[in-house]
Amino acid sequence: MSEYIEVALRSLFILAALFFITKLLGKKQLSQLSFFEYITGITVGSIAGTLSMDLELKLLEGLMSILLWFSVPFVFSLISLKSMKFRHFIEGTPTIFIENGNILEDALKKEKISIDELLEQLRKRNIFRASDVQYASLDTNGELSVLLKKEKQPLLYEDFFHYTGKMIQIQPVITDGEIDIQGLRQLGFSEEWLRLQLKQRKVPLENVFLAQADTSGQLTIDLFDWTGEQPS
Repeated sequence: MSEYIEVALRSLFILAALFFITKLLGKKQLSQLSFFEYITGITVGSIAGTLSMDLELKLLEGLMSILLWFSVPFVFSLISLKSMKFRHFIEGTPTIFIENGNILEDALKKEKISIDELLEQLRKRNIFRASDVQYASLDTNGELSVLLKKEKQPLLYEDFFHYTGKMIQIQPVITDGEIDIQGLRQLGFSEEWLRLQLKQRKVPLENVFLAQADTSGQLTIDLFDWTGEQPS
């Protein structure tokens, strides 16, 4: 068989295998990938490119290597869907950089982000004063989320009718039926407060898919889509 034909066939076969793998991984965009998933993707791509061009490498052995590199993040993602603690361990949690206009220097040092880099990210969002920011955090995918102070935000319809003049912070407090202690602490509420709120609404903890609370104590709840079975 001609080397050119063999390279073409190997490339097409590997391309089909990578397409199947990416379909299994889901529809995450590049910016949504965790650092571990990003590194795995680069490694798998490098193996695939080498395998398609180097005819001395055995195709099946190369595919086995690709499957092994793929299987680890795939298994991790499945476990992360079931366990909030494991998800926080693997993907980390958002880091607050600015709170009520104050820059948290220790948080910047922890994430190895300089003040110049933070200000650059703010300028990309047309924010030129850190004091205008009510809340800014570095998400697990490396994106900076920013909430401006109320007086710096564009006017909305509700501003004309029930403007409170006070900004509130919103945090998830229950995810997949598990209480998020860190979210409660950031809002200044206790686990007992949350359980009391659920009791008053007659909602079992294990029935809650997502619950979010704000600093004013308002709690919103989204339940599992029940089919008669308990969530695993």
